[in-house]
Amino acid sequence: MKKLMQLFAAAALIVTATGCTDDTSQSTNATQDNKIYTLTMAETWPSNFPIFGDSTKKFAQLANDMSNGRLVIKIDSKNKHKSALGIFDFVKSGQYDLGHSGSYYWKGKDINTLFFTSMPFDMTATEQHAWFEYGGGQELMDKVYAKHGMRSIIGGNTGNQMGGWFKKEINTVEDLQGLKMRIPGFAGEIMAEVGAKPTNIPAGELYTALDRGTIDALEWVGPSLDLRMGFHKVAPYYYTGWHEPGSELQFLINLKTYDSLPKDLQTILITSMKYAAYDMFVHSNDESAKNWASMKKDYPSIQVKTFPKPVFDALKTANKKLLAELSAKDPLSKEIIESRHNYLKDIRAWTQISDQSYLNSLSD
Repeated sequence: MKKLMQLFAAAALIVTATGCTDDTSQSTNATQDNKIYTLTMAETWPSNFPIFGDSTKKFAQLANDMSNGRLVIKIDSKNKHKSALGIFDFVKSGQYDLGHSGSYYWKGKDINTLFFTSMPFDMTATEQHAWFEYGGGQELMDKVYAKHGMRSIIGGNTGNQMGGWFKKEINTVEDLQGLKMRIPGFAGEIMAEVGAKPTNIPAGELYTALDRGTIDALEWVGPSLDLRMGFHKVAPYYYTGWHEPGSELQFLINLKTYDSLPKDLQTILITSMKYAAYDMFVHSNDESAKNWASMKKDYPSIQVKTFPKPVFDALKTANKKLLAELSAKDPLSKEIIESRHNYLKDIRAWTQISDQSYLNSLSD
């Protein structure tokens, strides 16, 4: 890992130098700046929250190592700042320099933020990563967040999420009527359209809400995080996913803070974020594989289910309707929706002939 960090640091400095060839003195001054820059970061997660919290610690450590101690990141968890869903406002106001959360939590502040976490019946994690980096996704995300004096960078993907824990089996669309469910983002809008009552609750309050009947169902992540939360003790039906096929967290950066950094530290900041995001993706997959095996062995009472086709059809119909309404209301929403749709159409054809064909060929 030490060698890997050294390679990242070297690459960052090379990028910085080549980007400043029109002003050699600026590049020289940047690499000779021994000032220590201390940035504060607020995260949505409780202290020592697994996987998500691991990624923020890795980001901070990597930024420190690559900068030779010139870039210090101090992290405050929800336990310190007391507002799990206040990260957007914290970073926008400058109360914190950085944040780590999920973009779709901010749909009430700016509807166009919700497109950058995951969308129902949409791209997988690898497909969406390609869209962010090469399909115009980052540029669109920059356009949305610049209005708020911030920049958003990929912050770690959970992979395809499970559809949630339910106290009762879902056999028909009517079973969703009045169902109180913790489900954020656009999926919450879809569930409301088919008659459910969606809400959003921070991670630390989920089990209590489910146990006490405040909600009837919830979705969280998948085996990587769900089993340790104990949801199976009160809701035995575990449904496969549809709503978040590639959920990407985010690092938020206050633009004034970013602009105040030397160029080399700007590069190190972004590089550290992207590496931590990659590491969280593979960490999530590893933990999901381990916990799925554990679940099948140690918790045989959990019933893994998939929504019946009529339920899926109703959800897909609601999804198309709501996307059309959003496109008609807001030009930027339309631009983002069309960008995702067009990119998905092209990249999914490749996913089907590559990964899906390969997996199908292995089935009995």
